[in-house]
Amino acid sequence: MVKITDVARHAGVSASTVSYALSGKRPISEETRQRIEDSIRELGYRPHAGARALASSRSNVLALVVPLRAGIHVPVVMQFAVSVVTAARRHDHDVLLLTQEEGEEGLRRVADTALVDALIVMDVQLHDRRLPLLRALDRPSVLIGFPAEPAGLTCIDLDFTAAGELCVEHLAGLGHRVIGLVGSPPEVYVRETGFAQRVVQGFTAAADRGGLSSSVHPCEAAPAAARQVAEQLLRERPALTGVVVHNEPVLEPLIDAFEALGLRVPGDLSVTAICPDEVAERARVPVTSIDLPTAEVGAGAVELLMRKLGGASAVPEATLLSPRLTVRSSTARRTTA
Repeated sequence: MVKITDVARHAGVSASTVSYALSGKRPISEETRQRIEDSIRELGYRPHAGARALASSRSNVLALVVPLRAGIHVPVVMQFAVSVVTAARRHDHDVLLLTQEEGEEGLRRVADTALVDALIVMDVQLHDRRLPLLRALDRPSVLIGFPAEPAGLTCIDLDFTAAGELCVEHLAGLGHRVIGLVGSPPEVYVRETGFAQRVVQGFTAAADRGGLSSSVHPCEAAPAAARQVAEQLLRERPALTGVVVHNEPVLEPLIDAFEALGLRVPGDLSVTAICPDEVAERARVPVTSIDLPTAEVGAGAVELLMRKLGGASAVPEATLLSPRLTVRSSTARRTTA
């Protein structure tokens, strides 16, 4: 294992000078710093994490807080987690993943130690009980998601309100006048999870604005629930010709259920979705969809944190990514009887 003394010998300086170059505690000449960096790179030296933390008063660890509550679709959560970890490593940071539902207590437990330098918080609710603590912490944080009152916080996410609107506008542009939203599991709405609520807001606002007949139907993430919702929609709205799905596990079961009830997709029923592209592309009928930009959001959250840790004076409080709709085989112009 290469030691700091090996680097010092190779660069022709003292071990303390190498230490100063790593910690930034004392100024050294640019020529000396470059010689030390060249030696570190050539020898493959990696500072001991504990020593580095003592020298810099930092752990070089970020906490990713994502409580795995009921109704959460874990594969999508893991996409966010991978993007955060990948981006953090580019900044020489590791990630501590916190999945327990501990609320404020869990945040305080981590923040009161030297375990992490900053926090990324997911599954944000409109009236999230963690917000007062996040505003008061002496460690920076970024939320993936938006509460009802985001002032004083740094938030990033897909613009889910605009996503709901865009799906409706696409269906309306194809002549569909009776539409339904098959949404997240009921418990997600009970918690007032921000992204789910905003899809409903965008869907309803766009439908009302366009004079469309619409309804919203929460759905458990199970094929049997998808069949029940399909039956309910057709029973309550026999003229239904368009559906927006914001619940990726039931996307294909819903298409199967509607076709079993006599509706061909897209001949009789157009289907759009808000879900990862790979889910929409591999469906039996490739689905017109708005992608969940997990890589962009996760990397963006890390970049915002790095700017805050670096003392940047102007870090945007709100970063909303515009939705992009990809048209595939599941939507078509409504045909008149």
